Parts: sequence; C-alpha cells; structure tokens
Amino acid sequence: MSTDNTLPIEHLRWDAASARGPRELNADATAAVTDPGAGRWAFAVADGVGDNPAAAAAARTAADAAVGAATSDPRGAIMVAREALADAPDTGDCVLVVAVGGAGDRCEIAWVGDCRAYLWAEGTLRQVTEDHTLAAYFRARNLPVAPGMEHVVTTSVRTAAAELIGTADVPLPAGRLLLCSDGVHKTLPTARLRTILERAADPGGAVTDLVDTAHRLGGQDNATALVVDRTAEHTANSSAA
Repeated sequence: MSTDNTLPIEHLRWDAASARGPRELNADATAAVTDPGAGRWAFAVADGVGDNPAAAAAARTAADAAVGAATSDPRGAIMVAREALADAPDTGDCVLVVAVGGAGDRCEIAWVGDCRAYLWAEGTLRQVTEDHTLAAYFRARNLPVAPGMEHVVTTSVRTAAAELIGTADVPLPAGRLLLCSDGVHKTLPTARLRTILERAADPGGAVTDLVDTAHRLGGQDNATALVVDRTAEHTANSSAA
C-alpha cells in the first residue's frame, strides 16, 4: 500500500490539513492508504474526545487502524479501530469517519460520532453523514435542543457496536469528497463550505482554506479537513471500460 497523494492510476488527488487552534494540543488525526494494484483506496479523519495526550493517541491509533483495514469494508474498519483502542489501554476515545472507494464511481462511508463527510459535485454540496450527537437525537424527535448537546456524542470508536455505526453508499463522480472534524463543520456555515470547495484549485488549497477559515471565524476546536478529488478523466475512462 502507498500513502502517495497523487494517484494517476485512478486519477485521484487528495490532501489534508489540521491545526490545533486555541486548544492545548491537536487531538485530530488523518490517515490514507491506496492499493493501486487492487484499485482500492481508503481515507479517514478521527477526532479525539478531550484535549489531552490520551485523546490524541486514540485519534491517531484509530485512524491508522481503520485505513489499514478499510480497503474492503468501512464498517468493519471501524470495528478494527475499536479493537486497536482496546489493545492500547493508554489511549482515550475518539470519533471517526472512514471513506472507501475503488475504480468504479461509488464510495462507501462509515462513521461514529460527529466527524462528517460531504460530497461536492456539479455545484451541489451534499452532507453524506448524520451526526451521532445528543442534539441530533433530540432534534429527530422534535424535542428542544440545548446548545451543549451539539458536543455530546452518542457513539464513539470505543463504545459503538457494529449496528450503531452509520453507513452510506454514494456516487463519487467527477467532484470532491470532504472528510472533516467538527472544528470545521460546526464553525463554517454550509454556504462557506460550498464556496471553498467550489473555488479551490486543488485539494491542498481546499483543506488549507477550510482549516484557516474555521479558526479565523473564531473556531475554538482543532480543525481538520481531508479532500479527495476525482477527475473527469477517470470518470470517462471508467465509462469506456
């Protein structure tokens, strides 16, 4: 497997950026693996629960374990990440989103907690994931939501059973896939997310702008973004195969 962020065999490009912000340390993590021989790839963003070394270690351990196992099954990859945390007693807990794809124009996503995945294509931004938070739980039942509920997750890597893991199977045509921690999506309005993803010339520009803008607008959390571009050339080649 490779972590090269230029993949001519699949016509994918990706990049990631992460910034500590006003926190004591950065407890977010990203990870990526590609298997050109098998035509598969996997990306992950994890967000440690807390602002301490154990949280940071949990995010790094979970992200690495997930992408190492995710080239076939993102739900299973999160369970592998759970096992990795169980085997590392000095780590804390984290939330996680994993995206897996291949030579076709589909992408499988799994998540726990409030890391998110967005798909931008043809001028439209779509939120693929649904937050596993107390606020989302109350909102779905038309109950009053207190501000603090937005930051209380109802699933995490250490605690989620397989049936609690969120999953989605989405098209990934020529366009952009964004994975991010809540330090990005809870600070930037949807319109700003869409504008940045639409205007950035490449994944590197997109992730840098997302993270910098989140903190410039007053974000108080770590901010992490990973963007994957699939080019029209790949789509055309796939259709002709």
